[in-house]
Amino acid sequence: MKKIAIVLLAFAAFSFMLLTQGSWTLDAAHSRLGFTAVHMGISDANGAFDKVTCTVTTANDKDFSEASFDLVAEASSLNTGLDARDNHLKSEDFFAVSQYPTIQFKSTSCTKLKGKKYLIKGNLSMHGITKEVSLTATHNGNAKNRAGLDVAGFKITGKFNRLDFGIGKDMPVAVVSDEITLSADLEVIKN
Repeated sequence: MKKIAIVLLAFAAFSFMLLTQGSWTLDAAHSRLGFTAVHMGISDANGAFDKVTCTVTTANDKDFSEASFDLVAEASSLNTGLDARDNHLKSEDFFAVSQYPTIQFKSTSCTKLKGKKYLIKGNLSMHGITKEVSLTATHNGNAKNRAGLDVAGFKITGKFNRLDFGIGKDMPVAVVSDEITLSADLEVIKN
């Protein structure tokens, strides 16, 4: 009888774990992956990637502690609103999109800080180079969308040095800042 109780308890715990774990995918219509560089030290130059996928895997859908984030952007979908600038950024001078077609961030840890804030550490890979970066995430909350599906929203920000990835290495800082600010508004849907 004791063995049966232990087996039933283990089964119940495993079932609960499966119910609380989740896989989430990006709702591209309600998400944006953007970046900002300072141009000539006097103004912000903004851009975004129009083709992005993201998967979030959770152990607990309520607070996203220990969640994993896997985001991929198509480098050729870079969009700054000006074709000439976009073509230059896609060239060998910067992103070299024909040789390096994707940019990927894969988290290695997600730690809850205070309130709705999280620290996400992970590997950012672009231009053939992978470096660890730290990002700050705010979990804006969960809701049901019009289709009745569970959704969660995040604001994720961070900074990195473009030269660490060999991007625009011949472009002087007087023209474009070395520090790039990343800003992502992500809405993910539970599968």
